[in-house]
Amino acid sequence: MTNDMKWAENIARPVIAGFKAYSARGASTNALHMDANESPWSPPPAGPRESEYNRYPAQQPPSLMTRLAGLYGVPQENIILGRGADEAIDVLLRTFCEAGQDNVLICPPSFGYFDIAAQVQGAGIIKVPLADDYAVDKAGVKKALKDNDIKVVMLCSPNNPTGNSVGRDFVKSLCTDNPDTLILVDEAYVEFSSQGSLSDLLPTYRNLVLTRTLSKAYGLAGVRAGVALANAEIINLMLKVLPPYPVPRPVEQAVMKALAPSAMAVHDSRMAIWQEERARLLTELPKCDLIEKVYPSDANFILLKAADEDKLLADLSRFNIKIRDFRSKIENHFRISVGMPEENELLLSALGIAPQESKDERVAEEFRTTKETDISVRVNLDDPSSVSIETGLGFFDHMLEQIAKHGGMGLTLKCAGDLHIDSHHSVEDTALAFGAALKKALGNKVGIGRYGFVMPMDETQAKVAIDLSGRPAFVFNGDFPTENVGPFAAEMCPHFFLSLSQAMGASIQIDVTGDNTHHMIEACFKGVGRALRPAISRGPTTDIPSTKGVI
Repeated sequence: MTNDMKWAENIARPVIAGFKAYSARGASTNALHMDANESPWSPPPAGPRESEYNRYPAQQPPSLMTRLAGLYGVPQENIILGRGADEAIDVLLRTFCEAGQDNVLICPPSFGYFDIAAQVQGAGIIKVPLADDYAVDKAGVKKALKDNDIKVVMLCSPNNPTGNSVGRDFVKSLCTDNPDTLILVDEAYVEFSSQGSLSDLLPTYRNLVLTRTLSKAYGLAGVRAGVALANAEIINLMLKVLPPYPVPRPVEQAVMKALAPSAMAVHDSRMAIWQEERARLLTELPKCDLIEKVYPSDANFILLKAADEDKLLADLSRFNIKIRDFRSKIENHFRISVGMPEENELLLSALGIAPQESKDERVAEEFRTTKETDISVRVNLDDPSSVSIETGLGFFDHMLEQIAKHGGMGLTLKCAGDLHIDSHHSVEDTALAFGAALKKALGNKVGIGRYGFVMPMDETQAKVAIDLSGRPAFVFNGDFPTENVGPFAAEMCPHFFLSLSQAMGASIQIDVTGDNTHHMIEACFKGVGRALRPAISRGPTTDIPSTKGVI
């Protein structure tokens, strides 16, 4: 590579290098704004100045950019945010490709928008098809780069629709051997891949550009938000082309909420389920006589070759299941997205594959954000294998683990709270979020035990009674010999169960005696877990355990 400090401008379209981006104002401030012809009122039903929807947002919202920098592990100067990775691709080509003059290289079958964005910009398209096994034809790509003047190489890893990843060493060699060619790698599905992102290569290779999306792993497809990660010179040029105010305030708010630090534990739990379900489908789908071949995948989808495509589509249509038809690009091929376990079970049933014994798991998630705390909870009443708890209070984490362990449930919980003040808000709000999640997971409570009892522990004895009646009530009898266990205030033990009772809609009664505060609190938490185990357990009956017929 050359040492030219303005190398990006030298390969960009000259008109882009020479103009400034349009903006009536960078963003609203605390000033009296009479500069951008906005309405002075927020739209109904908000009050006159409540929502700030009447004010143009920042081109790149600072708080959101800070969060994205943390999420992707790159400095803010290396990120451009827009309406999905699609827009980032479009802006990149409009910045660097002169219509009727510059060429791009794509490796079909790949992400369809590569071709569309190039055509819209008027760029020439040079195609190097994938090999028979759908791996990138490395020799073919290198020959095409040698024989042609190519401005952008466009790769997708994991590739859509084939699901395979592009090797890191190959991308590095492309960047090194072609210093004035942009090497674009769309990483829309990288969260599902064991290979991981190439973002750590950005400081080394100034011509590497990555696109990432929040539509897939983070469930924000309807929000439309995605980024390009690249050298700061590239980003600065792209910002000139990016349309004004591309990130609406509702989008900013939705993304910030979905990417809250506390929510990441739930995202991780979902990803584990996603990958388990992908493995299950890769095992089960080949059993279907209508499918000739199933391809391995690093993404959240699976490519297959149909043996009888008409019957395959007809059988799925009976169950109102839609899959992606790729026959126009690859003969007899279809793509199936990996869904939730119950959705995948329906898919397999539609394809005539004998379903496994239904798990019918009772799973629920709860998110609670206040000025004092930010909490995410995921409970699984029927699978205790996954327990991950982080509240910033070690003793409290241990107590919550006792409920999960002795209650026989899976629990993922993360709380970021104002511990610099004290533990009160974190403990109370955790109880409210945990209780709300338990209530959701119990559903209509068909077949549950409803009641639970017990808990001796060394010199301590805790007697716990629980009734999942739907009616909150709490009784606590006990005197702790000390005020604290480390930073955990003893008074927060009964307060936690009071809040849990209210949020869960349960009657909880605890009587505890002992000489050691640590033991007494732990006995309470263990006892509630043990009491919950029979209460939430389900028998073969489909009755609701109440003469009223409802709980």
